Amino acid sequence: MNAWTLVYDGFDPSGEGVREALCTLGNGRFATRGATPDGGPRTPGTYVAGCYDRLDSTLDGRSETNEDLVNLPDWLPLTFATPGSEWFRPERVALLSYRHELDLRHGVLVRDLRWRDGEGRSTRVRQRRLVSMADPYVAALETTFTAENWQGPMRVRATLDGRVSNRGVARYRGLRGDHLTAHATGCADDLAWLTARTRCSHVTVALAARIDTVSGSSSRLTSVPDHVSTDDVLDLARGEPVTLTKIVALTTSRDFAGHDPCSSALRHVRRAPCFEDLLARHTAAWEHLWRRAGIEVDGPELSRIVRLHVFHLLQTLSPHTADLDVGVPARGLHGEAYRGHVFWDELFVQPWLSLRFPEVALGLLRYRWRRLPEARDAAGEAGFAGAMFPWQSGSDGREETPVTHLNPASGRWLPDRSRLQRHVGLAIAYNVWQHYLATGSMPPWCAELLLDIARFFASLAVLHGDRYEIRGVMGPDEYHDGYPGVATPGLANNAYTNVMTAWLLMRARDTALMAPDLAPPAGELAHWDDISRRLRVDFHDGVISQFTGYADLRELDWARYRGVRRLDRALEAEGDDVNRYKASKQADTLMLCYLLPAAELTGILERLGYRVESNLISRTVSYYLERTSHGSTLSAVVHAWVLARSNRAQSWRFFTEALYSDIKDVQGGTTAEGIHLGAMGGTLDLLQRCYLGLELRPDGLRLDPQVPDRLGVLSMTILYRGWQIVIDADHDEARVNGAAGSFVPGEADLRPCRE
Repeated sequence: MNAWTLVYDGFDPSGEGVREALCTLGNGRFATRGATPDGGPRTPGTYVAGCYDRLDSTLDGRSETNEDLVNLPDWLPLTFATPGSEWFRPERVALLSYRHELDLRHGVLVRDLRWRDGEGRSTRVRQRRLVSMADPYVAALETTFTAENWQGPMRVRATLDGRVSNRGVARYRGLRGDHLTAHATGCADDLAWLTARTRCSHVTVALAARIDTVSGSSSRLTSVPDHVSTDDVLDLARGEPVTLTKIVALTTSRDFAGHDPCSSALRHVRRAPCFEDLLARHTAAWEHLWRRAGIEVDGPELSRIVRLHVFHLLQTLSPHTADLDVGVPARGLHGEAYRGHVFWDELFVQPWLSLRFPEVALGLLRYRWRRLPEARDAAGEAGFAGAMFPWQSGSDGREETPVTHLNPASGRWLPDRSRLQRHVGLAIAYNVWQHYLATGSMPPWCAELLLDIARFFASLAVLHGDRYEIRGVMGPDEYHDGYPGVATPGLANNAYTNVMTAWLLMRARDTALMAPDLAPPAGELAHWDDISRRLRVDFHDGVISQFTGYADLRELDWARYRGVRRLDRALEAEGDDVNRYKASKQADTLMLCYLLPAAELTGILERLGYRVESNLISRTVSYYLERTSHGSTLSAVVHAWVLARSNRAQSWRFFTEALYSDIKDVQGGTTAEGIHLGAMGGTLDLLQRCYLGLELRPDGLRLDPQVPDRLGVLSMTILYRGWQIVIDADHDEARVNGAAGSFVPGEADLRPCRE
């Protein structure tokens, strides 16, 4: 084991789901979970970015429509058998050794096993798998057999399997997942192919496979409508390795430059080179990505986890993603949790991308801009101006948040009010501004996006007395969706929403100056300015109140529930309601400290007319930290950030929890359903903008390092407004493009040169 590998020794059926998610391979266009090519305890999943489908399901006599990222036909299946034996399944044979090794540097998953059949024959099997980062349509599985104490024929069966559905999340299995229909299979010049179509979105998907093996081996193809198999017989000699390679192309009707998916898949697989050449090109592509994306910290264990996070982020959002019409799926392309929807996780991912892959970050903003008409319609239908983006987005930008959700603790389906999290629009606007700061570019369509979001939040703000208020919303906390005993959902004056609205309206004025052709009328700008000075923020006990009325809620018996991450589920199962308590799932008010430097947050509050005591922020951090259950992986990211300068030990504890949140499955069974992409991106952004202290400003880049001792030397390369900057820093010193200097906090301003 080294700092570039993730290793799983032994076969543990109960842990296969987590291993599959963390061993997923992808290229930003499609990804395939690390399921074994054979055996029973496997959750196969291949997902193409942006390929969604809707189905109607019946729940308690009521019809509900859900849109899913579709689990596409399985290209992986490959099994084998010694003479007189059944097909190999790891859970049914005598395993002598069994090991998976994920090579993060090269994007290759290796499985190495030895097994003994019922006749005492021992065989070694070594498999190498890749999803090409060089050719985004191609994947390959190489299998090498070595007969250790015998010789004779080895049967091998390779299959393209359309008999899959969305079954990867247990709590969704009461809903329909049979998205694929109209299966067809066949053979063309010894190439197997399979096509299928999604039921409602009518996306056609095609797989084509080529089997490369030693000359003289016999081969037979069997085809039925929903799967097609190729059977080969390899002649093994004792101790002599024999290799068979399955090379696959995956295409859809959403692809560019194709006549039809089936003929495109066949052309791609015909022109694909042998495995070694595929691997060489794939490795070269990954080396290029690592040169742009690498973050170095001291110690192999920390380095491995940081690289794992970079790896999975780039497998979901690579340069291949830039030209696709896709957003940031909360669980990557690694599983079916949250149905593959796009939430606000881009807030934690895009700032890191903008400083390394600005073209990818711009593509993600374009996904939102293309759905601006839908967001405008949604705002208009709700009685507002501007653009109201949905909490959950998928194919076309309509609201995909389910109307109900299942509480596994009680078995009850409950109303889902999370669509009231209007703050998703604030996240989009924040990323537009961060991209401008990182690149110096504000394309007109980005300005249009930010200004229309500002128009929506201005229309949310209604004057009550001498203060503007925003009512009927939810904050990032997600526990509180209404007031106890009140039938109408929503909260008034969520502090995060109101303060970030003031921030947005200020940035909208700046944007209007950069895009005068899109600038709102002077009267509208003046109204925005007035709102940004008079929005209501509540306070109690010397801290910022999460929302109006928060101070009146009860204190929870934390001794009883300490360690319970999903308090909402636990309390509902007991017949209680989390809305009654001062308890948060994750950071809400403290998100302000995550997004805004202390001076900027203080400045906004003072601009709103509030007196800010010197200890307001520190008191607010301590207050909510004691009342948070950390029921989300994002919670550890935010708390590590806000504690970085006041409590370094506690910040480090939260940082390591965030780093290991998927490796250790800290949320208790959720990683198997897909990685937590926001938390992974958030840890990387935390390294650069918090611990390294990078602050992007309109007039330059500010560096104020606070590198924890346990990180040692923190090194990274960023791309800032066209200039490449190499930064190395530890607790005492920083180097920028090789120039050393001791930095006094708050006094280091960087304006990079082209060197």
